[in-house]
Amino acid sequence: MAEHIKISIRITIALLVITCGLYPALVWGIGQLAFNHQANGSLIVRNDRVIGSELIGQNFTEARYFHPRPSAAGKDGYDPTASGGTNFGPTSKKLRDAIAAAAGNGRDVPADAVTSSGSGLDPHISPANAYAQTARVARANRMSESAVRALIDRHIEGRFLGIYGEPRVNVLVLNLDLQERKR
Repeated sequence: MAEHIKISIRITIALLVITCGLYPALVWGIGQLAFNHQANGSLIVRNDRVIGSELIGQNFTEARYFHPRPSAAGKDGYDPTASGGTNFGPTSKKLRDAIAAAAGNGRDVPADAVTSSGSGLDPHISPANAYAQTARVARANRMSESAVRALIDRHIEGRFLGIYGEPRVNVLVLNLDLQERKR
């Protein structure tokens, strides 16, 4: 019996070292070598200052910027400590009222312009949502609508591996490019 306990203790220690030390260190090392940008948060740095992450949405409200989709994360939205959707179902009156208020009198409003994502932190909008904002952004930046559409076109990300997901536009990256073109 004592021999079995010794073997159990040795196996437990060996597995502890492997699963809590060696394996995480190996995965971390591979991430740092092969996917350094992603493994460190996909941070966007300008002038030695972190502006944000390509993976976390930010709230832009000024007319000169493209606006992200609505966020239900936190009181003012886009709070990563309060990540989460509204949890309203398709029959929810609150959801219908929120969509109606966000859409106003507009017709053909892209769904992602009036509904929040599951996390409330989605950094992307659909190309349709970006194009729907063209007139406002062009007017506020004193640019032609065709120049703004061309900017959107350059920032459309395709489907992952060509088949997964939908085409999308990263709002922060698009707004940073817009801001640099205005200088």
